[in-house]
Amino acid sequence: MKTIVICSGGLDSVSLAHMVARDHQLTGLISFDYGQRHRKELDYAALCAQRLSVPHDIIDLRPVGAVLTGSALTDDVDVPDGHYAEDSMRVTVVPNRNAIMLTVAFGAAAARGADAVATAVHGGDHFIYPDCRPEFTQAFETMQKHALDGYADVSLFTPFVHRSKADIVTEGARCDTPFAQTWSCYKGGEHHCGRCGTCVERREAFHLANVEDPTTYEDPEFWVAATAQKEIA
Repeated sequence: MKTIVICSGGLDSVSLAHMVARDHQLTGLISFDYGQRHRKELDYAALCAQRLSVPHDIIDLRPVGAVLTGSALTDDVDVPDGHYAEDSMRVTVVPNRNAIMLTVAFGAAAARGADAVATAVHGGDHFIYPDCRPEFTQAFETMQKHALDGYADVSLFTPFVHRSKADIVTEGARCDTPFAQTWSCYKGGEHHCGRCGTCVERREAFHLANVEDPTTYEDPEFWVAATAQKEIA
């Protein structure tokens, strides 16, 4: 299965790229610059492409991102601390982000004769991000079948959509994913902050998977209180 992976440079998508390279035919990575404050993640996507010896396209969506206002990832809005299960994390939603990225990726896949586009949406995203849920991915694939009818047959590959981030860490370890060469933190500092939703989720996932976390966090223990608060809620 000739597959293009949407790769942000984060733990999930880099692990997915390594899994696809092992199990299928990885034909390239595609990343998106939509004006995210943590765009340093794109450097890690580039490293992944170099490591796996595949082409890497970075699509400039900054003009599009400029009109998707109101998100802490693209606007001058503080990134909240805590677990993804908290309502405060809704400010990290970039409206329609995945739908836009997937549409571009499907067009590229069709033009290049690929069989599938792979994306690393997972079960932990469902609470906060509507365009990561199974209902969305299924409907999107159906829409693309109509959009490309008679021209190309491209499938949407979402192996983690019903699985947890801890499952991704486990699978990534099996594929020898260099976790230290991935970036998650939404704040985009020198090191992972350890306090934003994606840092807390990352740290918790390594713990649950019983895999050593090589990440340097500014606050390496905050995740304990954040996850305890989630369980209380």
